[in-house]
Order: sequence, then structure tokens, then C-alpha cells
Amino acid sequence: MRTVERVLVVEDNRSLLRTLEEALRARFPDVRAGRGIADVSRLIDGWSPDLVILDFQLADGDARSVLDLAALREPAPVVVAVSGEASPVDTFELAHRGVRAFIPKPVTLDELERAIAVALETAPRLEPHLRQAVGHHGLAAMTEEVRAVMIDEALARAAGSRRAAARILDTSRQLLQYLLRRR
Repeated sequence: MRTVERVLVVEDNRSLLRTLEEALRARFPDVRAGRGIADVSRLIDGWSPDLVILDFQLADGDARSVLDLAALREPAPVVVAVSGEASPVDTFELAHRGVRAFIPKPVTLDELERAIAVALETAPRLEPHLRQAVGHHGLAAMTEEVRAVMIDEALARAAGSRRAAARILDTSRQLLQYLLRRR
């Protein structure tokens, strides 16, 4: 399971934002909160959340803009989306953009805890995506892309330590170093 210390809560409803922020502060050491995209942009400048709790509809945009900002962070945060307004198409798009769990509003703290646990404890299923890539991408290109993304993410999670990254990847440090030299 992934370790979480830094949490970003993005919710435009002040009351719900305070409730979520207080509940998460009891569990995580560094919780920051914002009401929109402008807040998120300011909050993540020089700070990378491990977990993002994200309302879909915000006063100055929607979750897609926040996901664009989060995609620039390394390591990539785990994202749990919350919404009373997202359509099935929106929810589908969020899942394809890396959202690991979705909770419809109104949300209870128990539901949030369960969603966070599922998002942190389970890996996304790769098989459906890989199967759909057949015929669009060659095996060598897919293998190289998967390898590069996994290595970069492991190094980011390990703060650049090759030894720790190798442990995350369940491989030897020597193989990791070899793969890095081949880049």
C-alpha cells in the first residue's frame, strides 16, 4: 500500500471543505485545502500531494483542470473524486485520466474512508487498456513506454533513490541502473 502524508482537498462548498479537511487532518499529517483551480495552482507550487480529494464541479472550472495540474507532479497523486453533478461521461473520463475512486454526493466520512482505502490498496487493472492498445501500438513501443513510466514514477516516489526505486519495482538495483543507462 502506498504511504500518504500530504493530502490536497479541493471542494467549492466551504462547509464541506472544512468538514473534509478536519476529518483528514486526524489521519494525515499535512492536509491543505482549496476551493478552486486558482487555489490548487498556488497550493501545489513547490508541494506535491500524495492524495487528492477532488470535487468535480468547481467555481472556476472542473476537475479536469485540476487533473492537468496534478499530472505535472511527481510522483503522481492518487485521486478520489466526489461529485453530485458529474455525468456518466464525465465519470468515465475521470477514470481514464487516473481517478482511482469516485463517490457521489452527498458523501459520508465512512464512504470517503472506504474510497481512500480502495484507491490506495488496489492497483488499476491494466489488461483492458493493454488489450485495446493491440493493433494501435507495437509491442516494443508499449513495453518501452510502460517501462519508462514505471521507472520514472518509482524514482519520483523514492525521491531519486535508485535502491528504493528498485524495491518499489520489485527488481534489482543493477537492472534498474542498466535500464537507466540505456535511455
